[in-house]
Amino acid sequence: MTGGSGVVVIDNGGGLLKAGFGGDQEPIAVVPNCMAKPPGGNTKKWLVADQLQADDVDVTGMTLKRPIDRGYLINTEVQREVWERVVRNLLKVDPNNSSLLLVEPMFNPPALQHATDELVFEEFGFKSLCVADAPSLVHLYEASRQPTLFRAQCSLVVDCGFSFTHASPVLQNFTLNYGVRRMDLGGKALTNYLKELVSYRSLNVMDETLLIDDAKEKLCFVSLDVPGDLRLARLSFKDNPFRCSYILPDGITYKKGFVKDMDDALRYCSLPLNEESDRKDHGLETNKFEDRKKPELSQNEFVLTNERFLVPEMLFHPIDLGINQAGLAECIVRAVQACHPYLQPVLFESIILTGGSTLFPRFAERLERELRPLVPDDYQPNSWCLERWIHFGLQP
Repeated sequence: MTGGSGVVVIDNGGGLLKAGFGGDQEPIAVVPNCMAKPPGGNTKKWLVADQLQADDVDVTGMTLKRPIDRGYLINTEVQREVWERVVRNLLKVDPNNSSLLLVEPMFNPPALQHATDELVFEEFGFKSLCVADAPSLVHLYEASRQPTLFRAQCSLVVDCGFSFTHASPVLQNFTLNYGVRRMDLGGKALTNYLKELVSYRSLNVMDETLLIDDAKEKLCFVSLDVPGDLRLARLSFKDNPFRCSYILPDGITYKKGFVKDMDDALRYCSLPLNEESDRKDHGLETNKFEDRKKPELSQNEFVLTNERFLVPEMLFHPIDLGINQAGLAECIVRAVQACHPYLQPVLFESIILTGGSTLFPRFAERLERELRPLVPDDYQPNSWCLERWIHFGLQP
């Protein structure tokens, strides 16, 4: 059976693979782009893509094989297994009767392009292949929904992906390669940083990539006032508005990790943003450090407090963590300034956000605040088009 359009669409991300049919509003499959094997010897079978999402699968301590490293396809054997599972089992299509639209990473080397072509035509036998980069597709999709963007014919696509973060100017559906600027930080680096913080403060989770990924996506958020939130995070565990527990699977009662109390996890949403007086009015005195006794934790849970906003902070101020790179706002400004002066006002006012890391709460607000001092006063903040988009229109 083949989809109605006969066009298979695959967004082959380093962390998640999104697949569906051309013309559909949402993808049919959003699965981990990897293979994994449970611990316990060589008899265990490798699980692929959606098999890792099954309710009865415990992902604790799994060994991972990813086809994509640092943004590029380096293991075609693993990729073939993942595509086989997605194309044959989830999409249920015959590649011989289908065309493929494939999202390719920016500046993909010719040797890797050739390896991808072999996989598409020789291994799967697709009728035809159309390769597109993510920024041009994002612009095309958003322009179809935003009349202002459609008339402007250009935008700046900020893609915070698994391996990299790119700021890419797009003009008339073509990415201006000379203006693209890259940060060597993405979702993978954030997950690794969270693993280090939890392992240092609570328990060793360095081998729990999938579980820490889940904890990051459910619990992390972007701070609009880092110094103030750091002071709040020093409160007692009882009064700390950021404190929450994540329960690891025990392999018997439950096989998936989960947040112990989601109401606790969302307490930060009701906090005033900046005013110190407002925080005091809400009973959040920043000089209150008594009663620091930590709650007793079981062997299969850990508590997060300031880690929840320090992890996404890497994207905005990596230098504070010893990473010698410019932050996201400066990366955007450099990308815009590399373009013709006539395009710069429109690019600053037409910023489109895409990628999993842009789904952190308050991401767009924080980016706007970071950009304001770096952007000419002629461009008003309330005119910026900060939108969120996931391929195929998948909603957060």
